Amino acid sequence: MNTEHDTNYQYRERVVEPRPEKELRFRNGRIPGYFSIFLGGLSLAAVLAYLFPSYLTTTDLRAAYDAEALQDVLKYGMWFSLFFGITTFVLDRRKRLGAAGIAMTLIAFALGGYNVPVGPVEPKPLSLGVDWLILAFLGSTIVFTSLEKLFPKYREQVILRDEWGLDFLYFCLNHLLISAVLLFGNFLVTHFEWVASDSLQAAIQSTPLWLQVVMLILVADFVLYWEHRVFHEVRRLWPFHAVHHSVETMDWLAGSRAHVVQIFIERGLVMLALYLLGASKEALDIYVTFAALQAIIIHSNLNVSWGPLKYLLVTPQFHHWHHSSEKPAIDTNYSAHTVLFDRLFGTYHFPKAHWPAEYGTTQKLPGSYLGQLFYPFRRR
Repeated sequence: MNTEHDTNYQYRERVVEPRPEKELRFRNGRIPGYFSIFLGGLSLAAVLAYLFPSYLTTTDLRAAYDAEALQDVLKYGMWFSLFFGITTFVLDRRKRLGAAGIAMTLIAFALGGYNVPVGPVEPKPLSLGVDWLILAFLGSTIVFTSLEKLFPKYREQVILRDEWGLDFLYFCLNHLLISAVLLFGNFLVTHFEWVASDSLQAAIQSTPLWLQVVMLILVADFVLYWEHRVFHEVRRLWPFHAVHHSVETMDWLAGSRAHVVQIFIERGLVMLALYLLGASKEALDIYVTFAALQAIIIHSNLNVSWGPLKYLLVTPQFHHWHHSSEKPAIDTNYSAHTVLFDRLFGTYHFPKAHWPAEYGTTQKLPGSYLGQLFYPFRRR
């Protein structure tokens, strides 16, 4: 199917009911309570990362930030966690959240707090990406939660929606596994080095930086398109990808829900393709940043006019249709970066005057992480 919209389908508006009992407000203790527990948890994780950097931080990421400078950020996070935790007791609301946040922060202080000495780190081939998790969560929460509140598609949609905790767990686990994913990608590269062409890589590196970035986007998009389509259309593989599609409320965190098997296959294949292309490190860094931001944006509850870009790049409205369980949208819009390959291969569906009314899978999946982890194997 390669259509702007299905003229025989009756499109409906999505109805999002207000959830006042789940709204984050200061007076009901939700803001100070959740702020305290999240800052306390992140502070404790950061202190542990400073204490055991070889096992809890990633070598590549350590080179990109100043560990001593980030201790100032940690200091403010710890003191604000205590402040918000105490506030829950003053308000007499959400005191359990406040107590949990205070407890984790006090443990972090007892372990050395923001004064843990920073020194040389012995790299380990396999470690947990706690530093990547903390920085990604803080940055994404501040930027994308703010954008979703300033420019929401569905204004009544609450931040702590149903299954928010499940997707937060996916976010944490997927970021902690970054070293394992990189090892798997490197494993593929070492076994396919014979395919690489030195002359092709040299020719590509001689092109302007912007052109290298464009080539990276198109090559990655081609690989992701067909990997994505195979997971949809091969019956034995669909249950793995169905986990990602089981999200029924879209926001910046929704894209984190993905089965670990698909994560390794998807990212490993992309890493291999980009290695074979042989673009410069600068171009790769730009592509990785672009891809990471776009992956969050296209799942978000964001209503921004993208102008002519929506005819070129994958945007929230376009990708939301991919997640819709409505009949015209099923098995469409596979692309991750551009709409080019959906148009070329007949899977383009973009009714520009409409957004989906329903999200999720046509058959309900288990609602727990372990249930979804083993779901594909039970289905087989």
